[in-house]
Amino acid sequence: MRYLLVVPPLVGHVNPLVGVAAELARRGHDVAWAGHPELVHRLAGADQRVHDCAVPGQGLARTPGLTGPAAFRFLWEEFLLPLATAMAPGVAAAIEEFAPDVVLCDQHAVAGALVAERFGIPYVTSSSTSAELVDPLAGLPKVGRWLTDRLAALRADLGGDGTADPRFSPYGVLAFTARELVGETGPGIRVLGPAIAPRRAEPDFPWEELNLGRVVVLVSLGTANTDAGTRFLIEAAEALALLADRVQGVVADPGQVLAGVSLPERTIVREYLPQLSLLPYVDAVVSHGGHNTVCESLWHGVPLVLAPIRDDQPIVAGQVVDAGAGVRVRFGRVDAAGLAAAVDTVLDPSTGHPAAAEVIGRRLRAGDAVRAAADFLTTTVFSDVGVRTPR
Repeated sequence: MRYLLVVPPLVGHVNPLVGVAAELARRGHDVAWAGHPELVHRLAGADQRVHDCAVPGQGLARTPGLTGPAAFRFLWEEFLLPLATAMAPGVAAAIEEFAPDVVLCDQHAVAGALVAERFGIPYVTSSSTSAELVDPLAGLPKVGRWLTDRLAALRADLGGDGTADPRFSPYGVLAFTARELVGETGPGIRVLGPAIAPRRAEPDFPWEELNLGRVVVLVSLGTANTDAGTRFLIEAAEALALLADRVQGVVADPGQVLAGVSLPERTIVREYLPQLSLLPYVDAVVSHGGHNTVCESLWHGVPLVLAPIRDDQPIVAGQVVDAGAGVRVRFGRVDAAGLAAAVDTVLDPSTGHPAAAEVIGRRLRAGDAVRAAADFLTTTVFSDVGVRTPR
């Protein structure tokens, strides 16, 4: 069988499918990608077959202070909808050349769904965030109607002939998240847990500098928030100084904003971190609430301090707090003392946060999202819909 994976040029949306692609290939299936070749090759391996898709010229660039509904609308209006238009010719060319039996498309790469519709090929949605599964626009009906209208117009432009929301395939949604975050979901949504699989390439890291006799706190704002993260990272560095008698900090600093900042001895700062490899040695994570970081931390039983910035992050942070596995601070207002206090809170066994994170971690580790996704794609999707015979 042939599987085409359609992904946007966003690390957190590609990573969940890296293990799935490898598992499908291990089972003898043909796999190809449609997306940004440089990113897919970096994350999934240079040996992957990638059909190039254009991206909007401006990329995902936002005003640092843009938050809330305005940020959501900006994300769709200025990036995701133009991205769909830009990607559509590349997706169509990939389908024509590769002739897939199934298209597996990221929830925010809607060109994959709409172009698959046009070609009459079943498509399955990959959901890389828990926020879309709980109707993030329930309290914003005007924004919800605006997005529905824009998606309908996009379908007409791209020649899709379906009626379903292209973010939710009628053939099935594979949700790489935790049940503890989303609770009950609608029909057709399969909550698999995070897709934890070895990364094909990870950045160098000075493992010899890691002091396992101390509490290790990982600080990361992900790869798409460099524009907004300067103040927070400086406050985080000062918080680590306040905790220096017992804590070793490991900080991701892709914008190198800490280059001239005085840091506690043995603090490790790197532009990029091998996060999955690090998490088994980490006691707490300070994060923006990016879904992949949250789920990977919980999979390892690590509690979190969350400072959501925008997009789905406030929803994800609220889900973690409701599950008892972390606390939330205000990204734009928290200071070093407040951040240090929040770290102490999630590390303190009496608060219940470490225990709640470990309970969630045990449940997640008992499953295998990669295998479950591959099982669905190779069997269930065909028995459920009965629309075509796999080659």
